[in-house]
Amino acid sequence: MPDPTYHLALTAVAAADERQGGDILILDVNRLSSLADYFIVITGYSTTQVRAIVRAIEEKILLGLGLSPQRIEGMAGATWVLMDYADVIIHVMLPKEREFYDLEGFWGHAPRLAVPVAR
Repeated sequence: MPDPTYHLALTAVAAADERQGGDILILDVNRLSSLADYFIVITGYSTTQVRAIVRAIEEKILLGLGLSPQRIEGMAGATWVLMDYADVIIHVMLPKEREFYDLEGFWGHAPRLAVPVAR
């Protein structure tokens, strides 16, 4: 059976891709952090799109896997929304926030996994 945590990550990626999320990145932080196995970073190009991506991810994971996030932070401002699924932490960010906080740089030593997207 495939890794259920990786399957969760791919489900989130598929939902984000369906809502035109940009520059989708999966970081394998399993050996680097006790926080999670995977971080996913997604760009939304407006607060409306950030919210739509978050809702799509939440719905696709709930319907497909029966899982709800432990918490969602940042929906009010929707410039950086964090979705915590325990072993998978998803960051949906506006371009300015993504550039400023540079999670890719901070976790630059984490392996980057291929992101299967439809487009």
